[in-house]
Amino acid sequence: MDQPLGVRLGAEVVGTFLFFFLGFSGIAVVTDIGPAAIQPLGIAAGFGFGLALAITAFGHISGGHYNPAVSLGLAVGGKFPGREVIPYWIAQLVGGFGAVLVTAIAYTSNATNALDTNPGPGVSDWSALFLEIVATALFVTVILTVATDERAAWKGVMAPFLIGLFIFTAATAVGPASGGSFNPARSLDPVLYNQDWSNVWIYLVGPLAGGIIGAAVWSVLVARRPMTV
Repeated sequence: MDQPLGVRLGAEVVGTFLFFFLGFSGIAVVTDIGPAAIQPLGIAAGFGFGLALAITAFGHISGGHYNPAVSLGLAVGGKFPGREVIPYWIAQLVGGFGAVLVTAIAYTSNATNALDTNPGPGVSDWSALFLEIVATALFVTVILTVATDERAAWKGVMAPFLIGLFIFTAATAVGPASGGSFNPARSLDPVLYNQDWSNVWIYLVGPLAGGIIGAAVWSVLVARRPMTV
């Protein structure tokens, strides 16, 4: 990435806004209009394909993280400067909060409240935490390969699609149980607006821990070198 930090942070703000706007709109439509409007898979598609489109649009500028767990994981994997993690986190939170504000303006308060992330019915907090850790760890290993590993034939051009496909698949298969965050900013931004802090710890601890674990596994197994500390 040869762009100045300020330009890259701007791309992270806009890219995160694009990603979250499409995902949050899916939740809002289901809440305000009903599941028949787009079906539950539409929410997963909004997040998964929204992420793919955001990476396609701005990933060549900023790297297309749009997720604090990804920035942390890339830093641990030695693919991103550690000193830039916090600025990227701030940019991601700003972009995501913009998407929350647009949702609040365009839809009802019920829709905005529905943006909060919670475990599925009958799923304990600890089970949701464990699932978020595992899914995010796998997510980061996929990103490190398809976006950074020169040995992978699909590195680069296929990265936006494959990264978005992972989120679509995880949101569909794991999301109904864990809450389907895999991204601290995705869960923290609605809470900053709604002030419902009850379960947000799951979606801060889980994805960040998963990002570290995924990067460590990738560094040892795929890159075959010690992880960055």
